[in-house]
Amino acid sequence: MSKSESSAVFSTIACLLLMATGFLMASFSIPYSFVPYLLAILAGGWKQTWEGTQELVHDKRLNVDLLMALAAIGACIIGHWFEGAMLTFIFCLSGALEEYTTNKSTREISSLMALQPTTALKMIESGELVEVPVEALQLKDTIMVAKGSAIPIDGIVIQGTSSVDEAAISGESIPVEKRLGSEVFGGTINLGQPLYIEVTQTSENTRFAKIIQLVEEAQQMPSQTATLIEKIERIYVPIVLIAVPLMIVLCTFFTNWGFQESFYRGMVLLVVASPCALVASATPATLAAISHAARLGVLCKGGQALDAFANVKAIAFDKTGTLTRGKPAVTDVHLLLDEPFIPQLIVGMEKQSNHPLAEAILAYFHDEKPLELAVEEQAGIGLAATYQAAHWTIGKEVDLTSVAASEQTRIQELKAAGKTLIYINRDRVLAGYLALLDQPRPEARESLAYFNKQGIHTTMLTGDHLGTAKVIAAEIGLSDYESDCLPDEKTTRIKEMKETYQINAMVGDGINDAPALATASVGIAMGEGTDVAMDVADIVLMKNDLLRLVDSHRLAKKLQRIIKQNIVFSISVILLLIASNFLEFLTLPLGVVGHEGSTILVILNGLRMLLPLHKETPQQAKPTRKDCDDCVLYQQSLHT
Repeated sequence: MSKSESSAVFSTIACLLLMATGFLMASFSIPYSFVPYLLAILAGGWKQTWEGTQELVHDKRLNVDLLMALAAIGACIIGHWFEGAMLTFIFCLSGALEEYTTNKSTREISSLMALQPTTALKMIESGELVEVPVEALQLKDTIMVAKGSAIPIDGIVIQGTSSVDEAAISGESIPVEKRLGSEVFGGTINLGQPLYIEVTQTSENTRFAKIIQLVEEAQQMPSQTATLIEKIERIYVPIVLIAVPLMIVLCTFFTNWGFQESFYRGMVLLVVASPCALVASATPATLAAISHAARLGVLCKGGQALDAFANVKAIAFDKTGTLTRGKPAVTDVHLLLDEPFIPQLIVGMEKQSNHPLAEAILAYFHDEKPLELAVEEQAGIGLAATYQAAHWTIGKEVDLTSVAASEQTRIQELKAAGKTLIYINRDRVLAGYLALLDQPRPEARESLAYFNKQGIHTTMLTGDHLGTAKVIAAEIGLSDYESDCLPDEKTTRIKEMKETYQINAMVGDGINDAPALATASVGIAMGEGTDVAMDVADIVLMKNDLLRLVDSHRLAKKLQRIIKQNIVFSISVILLLIASNFLEFLTLPLGVVGHEGSTILVILNGLRMLLPLHKETPQQAKPTRKDCDDCVLYQQSLHT
């Protein structure tokens, strides 16, 4: 429990005990029963009164805290000490609940900070491990992380195999297997064997540090609804302060109430007309929603992003790294020679290459033992090696005239499907070929289906050529797409979409997506994308999972519903209480209970944003393994 939260709870309890003491003294006609009531008002109301006074002095702005203080003072003036104490207690209780909501919305993030160790075991030149501060680690340093320890910094595994709990980063509870070359992140937990890691980021630039920074920034950015309510408060509070004395004067001279009754009704009006519930309609719920999203591995940079995303009418997706995995995978292998050593030959040659496609080829043939070869990289051709007195090359195509017509047709079909072909040649004669494709993410189709069902227009903007764009779009069920888009052209399309649909979103991951992300109503970046994309985005999916985007939209829609409920409820209660006061149905105690009770109910309703989202419907359920068995791309991905 934080210091501010403890102070709020202590003040509330003290106010309650003193009010109860005063009530017992009054019940038994013990003199000076007003003293405990006065102390209760001071114990429960001094903080809000002080804050309200400070805001009035420094910002020249009135708020509801001062209205409550004036109402309590007014009740005491006319001898309603119990009512004044009760008003203070319930107002103090609602403040404590709001404080709890605010702290609850950040507690998960704050607790994560404790997971990040302050020291690391660094390997020095002698091979010994020395404990050093995390801040002292430099790029290329080697550290060791023992079993059960937190990984202190971002890096790449250079030795060891283990499983790592990445819930702090991605929101996923299932551990992730890490092996040679795997990327690991600070703040995650090594659950298996020791890992030796090469540092790739300084301590202030780790993904975990960015999460903390983004959440802290988000807390300072209210939603548009909250901003609007704050503007209403600035106008509404002075109106109430003018209306109350005006009502007292007019009712004293123009009704049969008399001054005492008019003053009493004025104090009731001061209590019930205060927009406490309205003020609390948006902010606690928004903070709770941001906290909920963070637990899911989604970072929202403020309530404005959630506001806009709830009302989005069109979403544009980048292809590479967003709708697709961002890494090519081997989809087709055709060997024209019946030589069992060819896969081993391919591995032996490709393992000596730094080309991005080499990694995909090696992943496909991961079970093959490589041949020991002297490999030469020839410009314009590819890799070359000599084996069994034959000259082998992997890369560009050679003479295809001697290739059977059926094979030539198949090659053209693979090219038309947007696939990249790598040719294996022996003595300048085609011996086989590989086809590679950047495969769609398994959750892409389901995510797009959800947004289409919501009536949201979806499109793909890619810099890739038409053939590849067409194939990927068909695979994920996307009918609208544009190919060969340069960064400025993507930005232009986003501007056009905004004009057509008013509120739109862009989902991307690369530097080339940054201008479009900044232009869209809501920019959404994939967490494994570039720093530039994450910086300009309004929402960041820390795990590259498009289903988290679906969860974010459902969360934003739920937040919108709750805020609307709170606004309608709070305004209705205020109007009802004001009408009851003028009709003399309402007493000050009932006014206090009705007004502050509505505030508490609004805050509690906002806390529902911390609850899990409703379970998915059958239509939204994730595909089962059986559903995927017949998918060609799924079968092909098993090799990667």
